[in-house]
Amino acid sequence: MPTLYYGDNLHVMREHLKDESVDLIYLDPPFNSKRDYNLLFKSPKGAAAEASITAFEDTWHWANPAEREFDELMHQANTDVAGIMKALRSFLGENDMMAYLTAMAIRLLEMHRVLKDTGSLYLHCDPTASHYLKVVLDGVFGKERFLADILWKRTTTHSDAKRWSPDADNILAYTKTNSFVFHATYAEDDPEYRASEFRYKDADGRAYALGDIASPNPRPNLMYTWKGHEPPAKGWRFSKETMAQLDKEGRIFDRGEGRRPRVKRYLDEMKGTRVGTVWTDLANVHPWAKERLGYPTQKPLALLERIIAASSNEGDVVLDPFCGCGTAVHAAQKLKRDWIGIDITHLAISLIEKRLHDAFDKEKDPLKFEVVGTPKDVDAARHLAQSNAYQFQWWATSLVNAQPHQGKKKGADGGVDGIKYFRDYDTNEPKKIIVSVKGGKLKADDVRALNHVREREGAEIGLFICMGKPTAGMVADAAAAGFYQCHDRTERKVPRIQLLTIEDLMSGKARAEHPDHQPDLNFKKAKKESGKKGQEKLF
Repeated sequence: MPTLYYGDNLHVMREHLKDESVDLIYLDPPFNSKRDYNLLFKSPKGAAAEASITAFEDTWHWANPAEREFDELMHQANTDVAGIMKALRSFLGENDMMAYLTAMAIRLLEMHRVLKDTGSLYLHCDPTASHYLKVVLDGVFGKERFLADILWKRTTTHSDAKRWSPDADNILAYTKTNSFVFHATYAEDDPEYRASEFRYKDADGRAYALGDIASPNPRPNLMYTWKGHEPPAKGWRFSKETMAQLDKEGRIFDRGEGRRPRVKRYLDEMKGTRVGTVWTDLANVHPWAKERLGYPTQKPLALLERIIAASSNEGDVVLDPFCGCGTAVHAAQKLKRDWIGIDITHLAISLIEKRLHDAFDKEKDPLKFEVVGTPKDVDAARHLAQSNAYQFQWWATSLVNAQPHQGKKKGADGGVDGIKYFRDYDTNEPKKIIVSVKGGKLKADDVRALNHVREREGAEIGLFICMGKPTAGMVADAAAAGFYQCHDRTERKVPRIQLLTIEDLMSGKARAEHPDHQPDLNFKKAKKESGKKGQEKLF
């Protein structure tokens, strides 16, 4: 079954993925860009500007974890990797780049382990570390297993750049063995190319181009004379039998004595232009693009579809160990592959869950996949709250379909951990709901403080999510905040302050109450997939 894992991908791969269990790996890890990447959340028109939260910090440091992983690299079985990493450390020293490469090397070894003999790996990076990563990959897979360095043009150049304007990413491709899955990919021909190349026509009007009939490589067994024509220096491209059949079909263009014959290539038989290693035809997910979901490093679905279609078959298992907003698993699901996604933040996991359900759920056939590592009971939730307060907050806000608010900067949230919106039935104006999450000990004035923040923020409703059971005093304080009148057909009233325990939310016993539940007010919605395969035009 398709599976999403929350956790460090190194531990997940070691604990959950068997040897040679994956057909294709795509990874888009942090690039060591020394930047913080903010995830943008949708806000309804008429409300505040789009909110943002730091999705991940792409900054690395040499510290004890890096030293431990480096020591493990020195003692594992692949001596080529150990030698390469030792040489890199000698050159780079104990700095951020070395910490990044150490983390990548130890994980790439696990990816090599789980990859089948017929499998391939595509590592998406940029020039910040691509040259170092290629050396590491040579050590992990063997330099003879290098398949391609694909250059993807992701943006236009910037006129204000103080250097050569960076406009492309690298995608380094390697195979496990020489017996790997690969399907040639084709893109639409350029109109000018068609007009210039396919300029000849048969009597019936069928357009064709003329192709070389000489072999590009030495073919000693194909050094024969054909209709008085001596063989080219390296031999013919076709055997005698094939040449005779092509001639019988009228596909050999004989230009007479002294001029080498050519082979006809008919336009109506061409699949398009064979895609090489420079990809300029796939647009990036710009801020205004319809598929933009707000994730800072989101890649276009078409890019992942091309990679998955080229290097796997239907039913194969695709792994993305840095799955971010889930583009790779989305493409894998669309192309009828099985998939495994791993991410280290609950923020990413909850976004991917929503994306997949938006795109693939049908009325009578909801998409089924497993989520491993997120809390499944109160004890697991309590453990998460004690071990990582921010991950707990992000997970808890997802229980009420709210956007996480602010981030890890101390005091930045102002008492608000999440935000939701609903529309007033009479005015159609967006109204705000704030969320406060408490994973630790409750204080007597917590509810009064939330109501104060609600009034300060101009929010109609406040949701108080907590691990423990609210006291009688807290219940009384919530009741004292009064009710919000729902101006809809029900004319119901909902509490302005709502107390929701983790246990009740997980069991379904409780849910947030507000006038409507329109998810598109709070998150950008992935386009519904039709169920048809999406790559026919590329083949």
